[in-house]
Amino acid sequence: MPAGKKPLPELTREQILSFRRRSGSLDRRLPASSKSLRRAAWAGLQDSMPRAALLSIHARVQGARPDSWEHSSLVQLWGPRFSAYVVAAEDVPVFSLGRLPDDARRRARATDTASRLHAFLDGRQMPFGAAGHGLGVPHNSLRYAAATGTVLLRWDGARQPVIWSAEKPSMDPSEARLELCRRFLHIFGPSTYASFARWAGIGLPEARSAFKALSSSLTEVHTPIGDAWILISDEAAFRAPAESPAPVRLLPSGDAYFLLWGRDRELLVPDAKQRSELWTTRVWPGALLLNGEIVGVWRRDSSQVSVETSRTLSRADWEAVEVEALSLPLPGLNTPITLHRNPAGSGNR
Repeated sequence: MPAGKKPLPELTREQILSFRRRSGSLDRRLPASSKSLRRAAWAGLQDSMPRAALLSIHARVQGARPDSWEHSSLVQLWGPRFSAYVVAAEDVPVFSLGRLPDDARRRARATDTASRLHAFLDGRQMPFGAAGHGLGVPHNSLRYAAATGTVLLRWDGARQPVIWSAEKPSMDPSEARLELCRRFLHIFGPSTYASFARWAGIGLPEARSAFKALSSSLTEVHTPIGDAWILISDEAAFRAPAESPAPVRLLPSGDAYFLLWGRDRELLVPDAKQRSELWTTRVWPGALLLNGEIVGVWRRDSSQVSVETSRTLSRADWEAVEVEALSLPLPGLNTPITLHRNPAGSGNR
């Protein structure tokens, strides 16, 4: 440490995970309301796996139903990393304009694509494959228009997303990016601008500029995986006594609680073998959160829910897991949900 430099305040792993569960509404479910849905979607709800956003809502809000993801206060769009997301309708500018590139060439690509798409749709709703064909472009290139805030979609998980044009948001893109950064730090903090860039799918220069613009609102801390930043307004919450964690949460693939890369994963899941089982090279499974710790993964095939654990669970733990699994508000099921247990050491991995 350079002479004269004060040591950074330290945050322990336990303090960080307690804060993230609390800020992510995972210790106790919120009462059902549009306000609670917005809080559940504070960092967006990734919906790249069919109805993942619904299961993220269920983990955070009381009384979630199979159609809760279609609540009138919510919309779908291509959000961070151009993945399908469910967000509060009033937060569309944050998750779209907040990712609009600063680079003139890339910004022009976004705005030009949006302009052409708007003119082609002319008020219609259309599968985005058909829209791409009609415009004579690869349909996946239409995702670039999402950063303008003028493209919304509906994806039911079975067919291609249906897209349509929306009114251009009035929010300034630079302010939208700062708000996106604030939300990232409130849900994922402590963190760095490099992790913000990876999560949001924006360039390192844009992410660095956002951290610099927010510098008066940030404070640096030392964590078990290195130095990082938090919002000053969150510091007291990091140091507040931990709440009792929920007995069980079944978090879907891509849930914000474990939407992490690099060393950030080591803090959440210290064991390397367990990390390889959660963050696979293919589609990620869901995460089993038990008493505040990730202790396994889960997958679903229709009404069959399969849970694999990385350590031995007690009978009471398995009973709590089963209660949570049977409560999942899965749409379109013709048979009751059943739980298949693959406990640690069973050889069924």
